[in-house]
Amino acid sequence: MVVNGGEPSPIQMALWPLAEGAKAVPERALPSRGDNVLRITDITEPSLAVYKVNKKTLPTPAVLILPGGAYAYLAINKEGTEIAAWLNSLNITAIVVKYSVPDNREDAFCDAQRAMRLIRYHAREWNIDPQRIGVIGFSAGGHLSARLSTDFNSRSYPHLDSADQEGCRPDFSILIYPAYLMNADIKKLVDELPVTPHTPPTFIVQTKDDTSFVSGTIAYNQALKQSGVSSTFHLFPEGGHGYGLRASDKYAVSNWPTLCETWLKENEIISR
Repeated sequence: MVVNGGEPSPIQMALWPLAEGAKAVPERALPSRGDNVLRITDITEPSLAVYKVNKKTLPTPAVLILPGGAYAYLAINKEGTEIAAWLNSLNITAIVVKYSVPDNREDAFCDAQRAMRLIRYHAREWNIDPQRIGVIGFSAGGHLSARLSTDFNSRSYPHLDSADQEGCRPDFSILIYPAYLMNADIKKLVDELPVTPHTPPTFIVQTKDDTSFVSGTIAYNQALKQSGVSSTFHLFPEGGHGYGLRASDKYAVSNWPTLCETWLKENEIISR
């Protein structure tokens, strides 16, 4: 099946079986703020959408995309489908996850673990290299990505099916202006981020003027370094928060996609 313009439509999959007799509750788009960002909420039936790379015969890397939105909504185009299109341009299969919102962090973590397991379970079917599956997250999605990258040994939900035999540790992690990494009261990383030497190689982007979250990002990077985890951290002077791929050219942070592409090549995730 193709959509307008001849581009293949994504493969859609529910993360969880729908209980017998239950009816899916439709998600809801929030009123427009005039910034061309589609914000969706009331996600009670989490799902994933797989955007495959066209005309590729060899298995491709894949990246799980976790949009941000303060755990209240998902910025599904700016930090979801637009990111998928960019990843596809790098010959990476992209999977956008609609995780549980609003105000449901623990279920969102279950969703992230389940999504990673489903991707590995369907890797052959979707022409994905199971040894090159990473995660990228923005803001709240960055927190969720960091949690998936550190707390992967915890079993956040009961075993459901064969997919749950798969591992949920990402092979690499990309955090763009991640939020909620630090406990502000005691100035240390939050407990749900147990950084260890087994945390995957990580690429991080942050700006100094993202004042609510820059300290937590710096602390997370320091924890990675102290554990011997390969970490590339780009801290820019300006750019704020929530720019996705739309950062103004007047800010150096607008170059983060090029820097990330270089990092992916250096780590042999994509070809040079």
